[in-house]
Amino acid sequence: MFFLVLRPMNLSSFHAFARAFVVCFFLITAIPAFSQTADSPAPDTTEKSFSTRFQETLVDQAHPAFSALYSGRNSLSNGPENNVSVTSTFYFGARLWKGAELYFNPEMTGGTGFTSGTGMAGFPNGEIYRVSNPAPVIFLARLYGSFTFALGNSSAFVDEDENQIAGMKSNDRFVLTLGRFSVTDFFDDNAYSHEPRTQFLNWSLMDNAVWDYPADTRGYTVGAIAELIHPDWALRFAAVMVSTTANGDTLDTRIGEAHAFAFEYEHSYSLGGQPGKIRAFVFENVSQAGTYADAINNPQDSMNVDLTHKYGTIKYGGGIGFEQAFSADLGAFLRAGWSDGQTEAWMFTPIDQSISAGAILKGTGWNRPADAIGLAVVMNGLSQVHAQYLEDGGYDFNIGDGKLNYAPETIVEAYYNAQTWWHPLSVGVDYQFCVNPAYNKDRGPINIFGARAHVEL
Repeated sequence: MFFLVLRPMNLSSFHAFARAFVVCFFLITAIPAFSQTADSPAPDTTEKSFSTRFQETLVDQAHPAFSALYSGRNSLSNGPENNVSVTSTFYFGARLWKGAELYFNPEMTGGTGFTSGTGMAGFPNGEIYRVSNPAPVIFLARLYGSFTFALGNSSAFVDEDENQIAGMKSNDRFVLTLGRFSVTDFFDDNAYSHEPRTQFLNWSLMDNAVWDYPADTRGYTVGAIAELIHPDWALRFAAVMVSTTANGDTLDTRIGEAHAFAFEYEHSYSLGGQPGKIRAFVFENVSQAGTYADAINNPQDSMNVDLTHKYGTIKYGGGIGFEQAFSADLGAFLRAGWSDGQTEAWMFTPIDQSISAGAILKGTGWNRPADAIGLAVVMNGLSQVHAQYLEDGGYDFNIGDGKLNYAPETIVEAYYNAQTWWHPLSVGVDYQFCVNPAYNKDRGPINIFGARAHVEL
């Protein structure tokens, strides 16, 4: 498997390997898609006791030099950059008894993003974690139990998938999940804008960007998620741990003073005979984060939000999202969100308001039904006090130019994914255009070019 090949690679090898995929992309898309139109085998509806899956994703991104009137500690380098990331994940699942399942995911990550993951609120690579060491590291991503309680007599068969065991599942059910996971595995699961391994790469297009979602620096937390699921609607509630510091790799065990809640309502509908969904969510994070107003008014060091940390600080917000299919090949999404913007960015990225929209078109029209092309735009904004803090020379953990000429950060992203002759492997190219990186009119615009390879077994 690619996991075994890539693990010993150094970063220069990552660069060479990724650039080779750019060349392969053009060769592969020229091959007739005879294998894509072959008859599919009859579906296997056998109930299983175990599930095993594997994925590996390699992303190579580069940006040329761009204009910058000044730079600060967390500015994106305005010189040329080329960076590579790789993630490998094993997904193991076991059915303990009827309605009880255990999932275990070891993960390996390596590489880094532009300027060590700083310089843009909507960072261009959703496969990057904000870690200082780019060397490949294996760690525990998920370890959780899922307990399902049927609420009705009707059921349907679900296929094996990542962290999903093949078998019958009640259409009306209550599900309790306990353990270590990512909250984004369960919330805001938009069909067209959620998965950077195969869809849009930008951070602010993976989920509703205003959600400073609870996690350690690698994106995982510990806690409980309760779901009430019916055929046409679902309710979800999460109660989980938060990190001890901004972008910290340790979760805070003082859960009475540091915790996070999230609530989501999802409704399925049909428009013109095509399926659609609407989701609305709210969140509340309680941590020892500081506030921008306290940092501005602090006489010792007015621009260091770290000096204002105290337990009991609350950050809240919410948003709404839509997804709509227009045909079997075309679908679109729209998201909008708002957070209070008073409390420092703690776990995800400093975005206080965001609106995004986009669409994905499958390649059936050009005889490549497994290919896809996507186009999206996102506009991210800050609260007034947050912008003032950065204008006065303050820093968040991943943005800050030393001063600020504020304007919304606007990003346009387009990608093309192609399935290769070996079906588990897809390769693609990606382009992002960013105006006002880190909300600063005095820097940019930036052109970002990318290549992506993804294996799914």
